Amino acid sequence: VLECFLASVVHIAGYPWDSEDKEYVLVNNKCKCVTVTSRFVPSKENPEEEILERNIRILVPLKARENISDPMSPLRTTFVYRMTELCKKCDPVEVELGGEIYQAQQSSSCDEPETCYTYNRDKCYTSTFPFRYHGEIKKVQAVLTPESCYAD
Repeated sequence: VLECFLASVVHIAGYPWDSEDKEYVLVNNKCKCVTVTSRFVPSKENPEEEILERNIRILVPLKARENISDPMSPLRTTFVYRMTELCKKCDPVEVELGGEIYQAQQSSSCDEPETCYTYNRDKCYTSTFPFRYHGEIKKVQAVLTPESCYAD
């Protein structure tokens, strides 16, 4: 939660104050189907004052599988959403320290595999299935998200 709070503080500092009723996306996690947005709204107690409102939108995919790459795996019945996981930023960024540039990650838990509740269209998913050819059954690798597996 602290990571999201710090991220929102950074975003708040960059808000253009002259814009009216704009909503800003803080988190858009397509893997977990979650979007977190924020915007300034008039306070109910004091309409002259604006307060920060955050909205969390969670889409729970129907018929999601425990292993999304295996259509035969059991249906998922438990969905876990942790703000720290949603807010982590694992893409490396360049940081200058002492006149030298280093690659750094903004989160310390990036080595753990992420559990996806639906297909992340930026990743390539495949599955192995039995295929009968000339009376012989072979295991064949099939692509489940062709747009992300093959280059144009």
